[in-house]
Amino acid sequence: MKTSPLLWLTAGLVGGVLLAGGALLIAHRQGALHTWLPGPASTATHDADDHDEIDDHADADPHDHAHDAGHDHGSAAHEDEPPIEISEEVMREVGVRVQAAGPRTLQLTRSLSGEVLLNPERLAHIVPRVGGIVRDVRQGIGDQVAAGDVMAVLESRELAEAKARYLAARQRATVAEATLRADQELRARGVVADLDFIAVERDVAEARIALRAADVRLHTYGLTHDELDLILQQDEEELLIYELRAPFSGRVVERHIALGELVTTTSDVFLLADLRTVWVDLTVYPQDLAHIRPGQTVTVTAPSVGQTTATIEYLSPLVEETTRTASARATLANPDGTWRPGLFVTAEVVVERVDAAVAIPRQALQMLDGQTVVFVEVPRGFAPRAVRLGQVGLTHVEVLSGLAAGTRLATEGAFLLKAEHSRESFAGDGHAH
Repeated sequence: MKTSPLLWLTAGLVGGVLLAGGALLIAHRQGALHTWLPGPASTATHDADDHDEIDDHADADPHDHAHDAGHDHGSAAHEDEPPIEISEEVMREVGVRVQAAGPRTLQLTRSLSGEVLLNPERLAHIVPRVGGIVRDVRQGIGDQVAAGDVMAVLESRELAEAKARYLAARQRATVAEATLRADQELRARGVVADLDFIAVERDVAEARIALRAADVRLHTYGLTHDELDLILQQDEEELLIYELRAPFSGRVVERHIALGELVTTTSDVFLLADLRTVWVDLTVYPQDLAHIRPGQTVTVTAPSVGQTTATIEYLSPLVEETTRTASARATLANPDGTWRPGLFVTAEVVVERVDAAVAIPRQALQMLDGQTVVFVEVPRGFAPRAVRLGQVGLTHVEVLSGLAAGTRLATEGAFLLKAEHSRESFAGDGHAH
Protein backbone atom coordinates (compact mmCIF):
# COMPACT_ATOMS: atom_id res chain seq x y z
CA MET A 1 0.00 0.00 0.00
CA LYS A 2 1.43 3.41 -1.03
CA THR A 3 1.61 6.34 1.35
CA SER A 4 0.05 9.59 0.13
CA PRO A 5 2.49 12.55 -0.30
CA LEU A 6 -0.10 14.73 1.48
CA LEU A 7 0.01 12.52 4.54
CA TRP A 8 3.82 12.81 4.70
CA LEU A 9 3.59 16.60 4.41
CA THR A 10 1.04 16.82 7.24
CA ALA A 11 3.13 14.65 9.53
CA GLY A 12 6.21 16.80 8.88
CA LEU A 13 4.38 20.01 9.75
CA VAL A 14 3.04 18.60 13.04
CA GLY A 15 6.50 17.39 14.04
CA GLY A 16 8.02 20.82 13.31
CA VAL A 17 5.46 22.57 15.47
CA LEU A 18 6.09 20.17 18.36
CA LEU A 19 9.86 20.66 18.15
CA ALA A 20 9.51 24.46 18.06
CA GLY A 21 7.15 24.46 21.07
CA GLY A 22 9.53 22.27 23.05
CA ALA A 23 12.45 24.56 22.28
CA LEU A 24 10.53 27.62 23.40
CA LEU A 25 9.52 25.91 26.65
CA ILE A 26 13.13 24.95 27.44
CA ALA A 27 14.33 28.47 26.64
CA HIS A 28 11.69 30.01 28.88
CA ARG A 29 12.71 27.82 31.82
CA GLN A 30 16.38 28.72 31.30
CA GLY A 31 15.64 32.49 31.22
CA ALA A 32 16.55 32.90 27.54
CA LEU A 33 13.05 33.84 26.42
CA HIS A 34 13.58 37.47 27.53
CA THR A 35 16.37 37.87 25.00
CA TRP A 36 14.30 36.40 22.15
CA LEU A 37 11.04 38.29 22.95
CA PRO A 38 11.90 41.81 24.18
CA GLY A 39 9.38 44.44 25.21
CA PRO A 40 5.89 43.41 26.37
CA ALA A 41 6.76 39.79 27.15
CA SER A 42 9.62 40.84 29.45
CA THR A 43 7.47 43.41 31.21
CA ALA A 44 4.70 40.92 31.79
CA THR A 45 7.10 38.47 33.45
CA HIS A 46 8.51 41.19 35.74
CA ASP A 47 5.03 42.27 36.82
CA ALA A 48 4.08 38.71 37.56
CA ASP A 49 7.11 38.31 39.83
CA ASP A 50 6.20 41.50 41.69
CA HIS A 51 2.64 40.36 42.07
CA ASP A 52 3.80 37.23 43.88
CA GLU A 53 5.55 39.36 46.51
CA ILE A 54 2.57 41.56 47.37
CA ASP A 55 0.79 41.41 50.73
CA ASP A 56 -1.93 43.98 50.28
CA HIS A 57 -3.76 42.89 53.44
CA ALA A 58 -0.95 43.37 56.00
CA ASP A 59 0.21 46.69 57.41
CA ALA A 60 3.84 47.25 58.26
CA ASP A 61 5.09 45.73 61.50
CA PRO A 62 7.96 47.97 62.64
CA HIS A 63 9.40 45.19 64.80
CA ASP A 64 9.80 42.92 61.77
CA HIS A 65 11.27 45.63 59.52
CA ALA A 66 13.29 47.70 62.00
CA HIS A 67 16.60 46.88 60.28
CA ASP A 68 15.41 46.29 56.69
CA ALA A 69 17.86 47.74 54.16
CA GLY A 70 14.99 49.43 52.33
CA HIS A 71 16.21 48.56 48.78
CA ASP A 72 16.88 51.84 46.99
CA HIS A 73 15.69 50.46 43.65
CA GLY A 74 12.27 49.80 45.19
CA SER A 75 12.06 53.35 46.48
CA ALA A 76 12.94 54.72 43.07
CA ALA A 77 10.20 52.61 41.49
CA HIS A 78 7.55 54.27 43.71
CA GLU A 79 8.86 57.77 42.94
CA ASP A 80 7.86 57.38 39.27
CA GLU A 81 4.25 56.56 40.10
CA PRO A 82 1.56 59.26 39.77
CA PRO A 83 0.41 60.74 43.09
CA ILE A 84 -2.80 59.75 44.85
CA GLU A 85 -4.99 62.80 44.38
CA ILE A 86 -7.31 63.61 47.32
CA SER A 87 -9.02 66.86 48.30
CA GLU A 88 -8.84 68.45 51.76
CA GLU A 89 -12.57 67.91 52.18
CA VAL A 90 -12.25 64.18 51.53
CA MET A 91 -9.23 64.02 53.86
CA ARG A 92 -11.33 65.44 56.67
CA GLU A 93 -14.20 63.07 55.98
CA VAL A 94 -12.13 59.88 55.90
CA GLY A 95 -9.79 60.89 58.73
CA VAL A 96 -6.50 61.39 56.94
CA ARG A 97 -4.20 63.51 59.13
CA VAL A 98 -0.87 65.02 58.10
CA GLN A 99 2.12 66.09 60.19
CA ALA A 100 5.84 66.60 59.71
CA ALA A 101 8.49 64.04 60.58
CA GLY A 102 11.00 65.29 63.11
CA PRO A 103 13.13 64.57 66.16
CA ARG A 104 11.56 62.79 69.10
CA THR A 105 12.47 60.91 72.27
CA LEU A 106 11.39 57.30 71.79
CA GLN A 107 10.11 55.16 74.65
CA LEU A 108 11.52 51.66 74.20
CA THR A 109 9.32 49.03 75.79
CA ARG A 110 9.04 45.41 76.84
CA SER A 111 5.73 43.61 76.41
CA LEU A 112 4.29 41.66 79.35
CA SER A 113 1.02 39.85 79.98
CA GLY A 114 -1.02 40.15 83.14
CA GLU A 115 -4.35 39.98 84.95
CA VAL A 116 -6.50 42.49 86.81
CA LEU A 117 -6.96 41.55 90.48
CA LEU A 118 -8.88 42.89 93.46
CA ASN A 119 -6.83 45.29 95.55
CA PRO A 120 -6.37 43.30 98.79
CA GLU A 121 -5.66 46.54 100.65
CA ARG A 122 -9.23 47.63 99.87
CA LEU A 123 -10.93 44.29 100.47
CA ALA A 124 -13.01 43.35 103.54
CA HIS A 125 -14.33 40.00 104.70
CA ILE A 126 -17.44 40.94 106.69
CA VAL A 127 -17.74 38.72 109.77
CA PRO A 128 -20.27 39.29 112.60
CA ARG A 129 -18.72 40.29 115.92
CA VAL A 130 -21.45 38.40 117.71
CA GLY A 131 -23.37 35.23 116.86
CA GLY A 132 -27.10 35.15 116.18
CA ILE A 133 -30.03 34.33 113.90
CA VAL A 134 -30.31 36.24 110.60
CA ARG A 135 -33.40 38.45 110.73
CA ASP A 136 -32.85 40.59 107.62
CA VAL A 137 -30.40 40.73 104.70
CA ARG A 138 -30.30 44.14 103.03
CA GLN A 139 -27.46 43.81 100.51
CA GLY A 140 -26.83 41.42 97.64
CA ILE A 141 -24.04 40.63 95.20
CA GLY A 142 -23.23 43.65 93.07
CA ASP A 143 -24.80 46.21 95.40
CA GLN A 144 -22.88 49.41 96.09
CA VAL A 145 -22.76 50.38 99.76
CA ALA A 146 -21.47 53.38 101.66
CA ALA A 147 -19.44 53.29 104.84
CA GLY A 148 -21.75 52.57 107.79
CA ASP A 149 -24.63 51.13 105.73
CA VAL A 150 -26.47 48.23 107.39
CA MET A 151 -25.80 45.04 105.43
CA ALA A 152 -27.68 42.54 107.63
CA VAL A 153 -29.59 42.38 110.91
CA LEU A 154 -29.21 39.60 113.49
CA GLU A 155 -31.09 38.59 116.65
CA SER A 156 -28.39 37.86 119.21
CA ARG A 157 -28.99 36.54 122.72
CA GLU A 158 -25.30 37.05 123.44
CA LEU A 159 -25.59 40.76 122.61
CA ALA A 160 -28.76 41.11 124.69
CA GLU A 161 -27.02 39.62 127.72
CA ALA A 162 -24.05 41.97 127.25
CA LYS A 163 -26.38 44.98 127.07
CA ALA A 164 -28.20 43.80 130.20
CA ARG A 165 -24.92 43.55 132.10
CA TYR A 166 -24.04 47.04 130.93
CA LEU A 167 -27.38 48.43 132.15
CA ALA A 168 -26.97 46.70 135.52
CA ALA A 169 -23.38 47.92 135.91
CA ARG A 170 -24.44 51.44 135.02
CA GLN A 171 -27.25 51.34 137.59
CA ARG A 172 -24.94 50.00 140.31
CA ALA A 173 -22.40 52.70 139.54
CA THR A 174 -25.11 55.38 139.75
CA VAL A 175 -26.32 54.10 143.15
CA ALA A 176 -22.77 53.72 144.51
CA GLU A 177 -21.84 57.27 143.52
CA ALA A 178 -25.03 58.69 145.11
CA THR A 179 -24.27 56.81 148.33
CA LEU A 180 -20.73 58.18 148.31
CA ARG A 181 -21.97 61.78 147.99
CA ALA A 182 -24.39 61.32 150.90
CA ASP A 183 -21.75 59.74 153.14
CA GLN A 184 -19.35 62.55 152.37
CA GLU A 185 -21.83 65.06 153.87
CA LEU A 186 -22.52 62.85 156.90
CA ARG A 187 -18.85 62.26 157.52
CA ALA A 188 -18.23 65.99 157.47
CA ARG A 189 -20.71 66.28 160.40
CA GLY A 190 -19.07 63.31 162.15
CA VAL A 191 -22.04 60.97 161.72
CA VAL A 192 -20.32 58.29 159.54
CA ALA A 193 -17.30 56.43 160.84
CA ASP A 194 -14.12 56.30 158.79
CA LEU A 195 -14.32 52.55 158.24
CA ASP A 196 -17.88 52.78 156.89
CA PHE A 197 -16.84 55.60 154.54
CA ILE A 198 -13.95 53.52 153.21
CA ALA A 199 -16.36 50.67 152.47
CA VAL A 200 -18.57 53.01 150.46
CA GLU A 201 -15.58 54.22 148.46
CA ARG A 202 -14.68 50.60 147.74
CA ASP A 203 -18.20 49.92 146.47
CA VAL A 204 -17.97 52.91 144.11
CA ALA A 205 -14.63 51.73 142.72
CA GLU A 206 -15.97 48.22 142.10
CA ALA A 207 -19.10 49.59 140.40
CA ARG A 208 -17.00 51.76 138.12
CA ILE A 209 -14.77 48.79 137.23
CA ALA A 210 -17.81 46.65 136.38
CA LEU A 211 -19.30 49.45 134.27
CA ARG A 212 -16.02 49.90 132.43
CA ALA A 213 -15.82 46.17 131.67
CA ALA A 214 -19.40 46.11 130.36
CA ASP A 215 -18.71 49.20 128.27
CA VAL A 216 -15.58 47.70 126.70
CA ARG A 217 -17.38 44.45 125.91
CA LEU A 218 -20.08 46.27 123.95
CA HIS A 219 -17.44 48.24 122.08
CA THR A 220 -15.89 44.96 120.95
CA TYR A 221 -19.27 44.17 119.40
CA GLY A 222 -18.98 47.35 117.33
CA LEU A 223 -21.25 49.66 119.32
CA THR A 224 -20.31 53.35 119.49
CA HIS A 225 -20.65 55.73 122.47
CA ASP A 226 -23.83 57.17 120.97
CA GLU A 227 -25.31 53.69 120.57
CA LEU A 228 -24.49 52.90 124.21
CA ASP A 229 -26.52 55.92 125.32
CA LEU A 230 -29.48 54.64 123.26
CA ILE A 231 -29.50 51.32 125.14
CA LEU A 232 -31.34 53.02 128.01
CA GLN A 233 -34.27 53.71 125.65
CA GLN A 234 -34.46 50.20 124.13
CA ASP A 235 -37.05 47.61 125.04
CA GLU A 236 -36.36 43.92 125.50
CA GLU A 237 -36.78 43.08 121.80
CA GLU A 238 -34.49 45.88 120.65
CA LEU A 239 -31.76 44.66 122.99
CA LEU A 240 -31.51 41.56 120.77
CA ILE A 241 -30.81 43.49 117.55
CA TYR A 242 -27.31 43.48 116.07
CA GLU A 243 -26.68 45.46 112.88
CA LEU A 244 -23.85 44.35 110.60
CA ARG A 245 -22.43 47.48 108.94
CA ALA A 246 -20.07 48.17 106.02
CA PRO A 247 -16.60 49.30 107.17
CA PHE A 248 -16.05 51.39 104.02
CA SER A 249 -17.67 52.25 100.68
CA GLY A 250 -17.48 49.46 98.16
CA ARG A 251 -19.31 46.83 96.16
CA VAL A 252 -20.54 43.47 97.43
CA VAL A 253 -18.72 40.77 95.44
CA GLU A 254 -19.67 37.74 97.56
CA ARG A 255 -22.60 36.90 99.86
CA HIS A 256 -22.88 33.87 102.15
CA ILE A 257 -25.88 34.65 104.36
CA ALA A 258 -29.60 33.84 104.26
CA LEU A 259 -32.71 34.56 106.35
CA GLY A 260 -33.06 32.34 109.41
CA GLU A 261 -29.45 31.15 109.24
CA LEU A 262 -27.40 30.83 112.41
CA VAL A 263 -24.14 32.72 111.99
CA THR A 264 -21.18 32.89 114.35
CA THR A 265 -18.11 35.03 114.80
CA THR A 266 -16.31 32.77 112.29
CA SER A 267 -18.93 33.11 109.51
CA ASP A 268 -17.64 34.99 106.47
CA VAL A 269 -20.98 36.41 105.33
CA PHE A 270 -19.96 39.15 102.86
CA LEU A 271 -16.94 40.07 100.75
CA LEU A 272 -16.77 43.81 100.17
CA ALA A 273 -14.38 45.36 97.63
CA ASP A 274 -13.51 48.97 96.95
CA LEU A 275 -13.10 48.83 93.18
CA ARG A 276 -11.95 52.43 92.78
CA THR A 277 -8.45 50.94 92.58
CA VAL A 278 -7.37 47.51 91.31
CA TRP A 279 -4.09 45.67 90.99
CA VAL A 280 -2.51 44.43 87.76
CA ASP A 281 -0.35 41.35 88.29
CA LEU A 282 2.24 41.13 85.49
CA THR A 283 4.20 38.01 84.49
CA VAL A 284 7.92 38.71 84.02
CA TYR A 285 9.95 36.08 82.17
CA PRO A 286 13.68 35.59 82.92
CA GLN A 287 14.82 37.39 79.74
CA ASP A 288 12.93 40.51 80.85
CA LEU A 289 13.98 40.57 84.51
CA ALA A 290 17.06 42.72 83.85
CA HIS A 291 14.89 45.40 82.24
CA ILE A 292 11.97 45.60 84.71
CA ARG A 293 12.15 47.55 87.98
CA PRO A 294 9.83 49.51 90.30
CA GLY A 295 9.09 53.07 89.24
CA GLN A 296 8.79 52.35 85.51
CA THR A 297 5.78 53.54 83.55
CA VAL A 298 3.53 50.81 82.18
CA THR A 299 0.76 51.13 79.58
CA VAL A 300 -1.99 48.58 80.24
CA THR A 301 -4.36 47.53 77.44
CA ALA A 302 -7.45 45.35 77.37
CA PRO A 303 -9.37 44.94 74.09
CA SER A 304 -12.80 45.39 75.65
CA VAL A 305 -11.83 48.28 77.93
CA GLY A 306 -9.15 50.45 76.39
CA GLN A 307 -5.83 51.70 77.63
CA THR A 308 -4.45 53.36 80.75
CA THR A 309 -1.10 54.05 82.38
CA ALA A 310 0.28 53.20 85.80
CA THR A 311 3.58 52.77 87.64
CA ILE A 312 5.21 49.49 88.64
CA GLU A 313 5.25 49.46 92.45
CA TYR A 314 6.65 46.02 93.20
CA LEU A 315 8.84 43.36 91.56
CA SER A 316 9.03 39.98 93.24
CA PRO A 317 12.53 39.07 94.45
CA LEU A 318 11.74 35.39 93.80
CA VAL A 319 11.19 33.34 90.64
CA GLU A 320 8.37 30.82 90.97
CA GLU A 321 9.62 27.27 90.84
CA THR A 322 6.81 25.90 88.68
CA THR A 323 6.45 28.70 86.09
CA ARG A 324 10.04 30.04 86.24
CA THR A 325 8.64 33.57 86.18
CA ALA A 326 8.55 36.52 88.57
CA SER A 327 5.63 38.86 89.14
CA ALA A 328 5.38 42.64 89.03
CA ARG A 329 2.51 44.75 90.32
CA ALA A 330 0.95 48.07 89.39
CA THR A 331 -2.11 49.81 90.86
CA LEU A 332 -4.71 51.15 88.42
CA ALA A 333 -7.16 53.94 89.13
CA ASN A 334 -10.64 52.57 88.42
CA PRO A 335 -13.18 55.29 89.25
CA ASP A 336 -15.86 54.03 86.85
CA GLY A 337 -15.26 50.31 87.48
CA THR A 338 -14.32 49.43 83.88
CA TRP A 339 -11.17 47.49 84.87
CA ARG A 340 -12.88 44.40 86.21
CA PRO A 341 -10.91 41.85 88.25
CA GLY A 342 -10.28 38.75 86.14
CA LEU A 343 -9.55 40.64 82.90
CA PHE A 344 -6.46 39.54 81.01
CA VAL A 345 -4.34 42.46 79.82
CA THR A 346 -1.16 43.25 77.95
CA ALA A 347 1.31 45.79 79.25
CA GLU A 348 4.07 47.78 77.60
CA VAL A 349 6.75 48.74 80.13
CA VAL A 350 8.96 51.68 79.22
CA VAL A 351 12.51 50.40 79.87
CA GLU A 352 14.58 53.06 78.08
CA ARG A 353 14.31 56.43 76.35
CA VAL A 354 16.41 57.28 73.29
CA ASP A 355 16.58 60.34 71.04
CA ALA A 356 15.81 59.91 67.33
CA ALA A 357 16.67 62.53 64.70
CA VAL A 358 13.63 61.57 62.60
CA ALA A 359 10.63 59.76 64.04
CA ILE A 360 7.08 59.15 62.87
CA PRO A 361 3.96 57.55 64.43
CA ARG A 362 3.80 53.79 64.07
CA GLN A 363 0.36 53.93 62.43
CA ALA A 364 1.88 55.87 59.50
CA LEU A 365 3.72 52.72 58.31
CA GLN A 366 2.23 50.52 55.62
CA MET A 367 3.42 47.50 53.60
CA LEU A 368 3.56 47.91 49.81
CA ASP A 369 5.28 45.55 47.36
CA GLY A 370 6.98 43.84 50.30
CA GLN A 371 8.47 47.16 51.50
CA THR A 372 7.79 49.38 54.48
CA VAL A 373 6.49 52.68 53.11
CA VAL A 374 4.90 55.94 54.21
CA PHE A 375 2.70 58.25 52.17
CA VAL A 376 4.35 61.67 51.86
CA GLU A 377 2.56 64.83 50.85
CA VAL A 378 3.30 66.01 47.27
CA PRO A 379 1.87 68.95 45.27
CA ARG A 380 -1.08 66.99 43.90
CA GLY A 381 -1.72 64.55 46.73
CA PHE A 382 0.27 61.73 48.33
CA ALA A 383 2.95 59.36 47.08
CA PRO A 384 4.39 56.19 48.69
CA ARG A 385 8.01 56.33 49.82
CA ALA A 386 10.08 53.39 51.12
CA VAL A 387 11.83 53.95 54.46
CA ARG A 388 14.42 52.12 56.53
CA LEU A 389 13.58 51.88 60.23
CA GLY A 390 15.65 51.91 63.41
CA GLN A 391 14.49 51.76 67.02
CA VAL A 392 10.81 51.04 67.64
CA GLY A 393 9.18 52.92 70.50
CA LEU A 394 5.82 52.69 72.23
CA THR A 395 4.04 55.08 69.85
CA HIS A 396 6.72 56.21 67.35
CA VAL A 397 9.47 54.61 65.28
CA GLU A 398 12.86 55.93 64.20
CA VAL A 399 13.49 56.46 60.46
CA LEU A 400 17.12 55.92 59.42
CA SER A 401 16.75 56.73 55.72
CA GLY A 402 14.16 57.53 53.09
CA LEU A 403 12.57 60.44 54.96
CA ALA A 404 14.07 63.78 55.95
CA ALA A 405 13.12 65.83 59.00
CA GLY A 406 10.32 68.27 58.14
CA THR A 407 8.76 66.05 55.46
CA ARG A 408 4.97 66.05 55.77
CA LEU A 409 3.30 62.65 55.65
CA ALA A 410 -0.01 60.96 56.44
CA THR A 411 0.15 59.87 60.07
CA GLU A 412 -3.52 58.84 60.35
CA GLY A 413 -5.61 57.18 57.67
CA ALA A 414 -2.55 55.93 55.76
CA PHE A 415 -4.24 52.58 55.21
CA LEU A 416 -6.94 54.39 53.20
CA LEU A 417 -4.27 55.88 50.95
CA LYS A 418 -2.77 52.43 50.50
CA ALA A 419 -6.18 51.06 49.50
CA GLU A 420 -6.63 53.89 46.99
CA HIS A 421 -3.14 53.27 45.59
CA SER A 422 -3.95 49.58 45.12
CA ARG A 423 -7.30 50.41 43.49
CA GLU A 424 -5.68 52.77 40.99
CA SER A 425 -2.98 50.20 40.23
CA PHE A 426 -5.58 47.54 39.52
CA ALA A 427 -7.55 49.91 37.32
CA GLY A 428 -4.44 50.98 35.37
CA ASP A 429 -2.48 47.74 34.94
CA GLY A 430 -4.87 44.96 35.73
CA HIS A 431 -3.06 44.13 38.99
CA ALA A 432 -1.39 45.94 41.91
CA HIS A 433 2.27 46.89 41.80
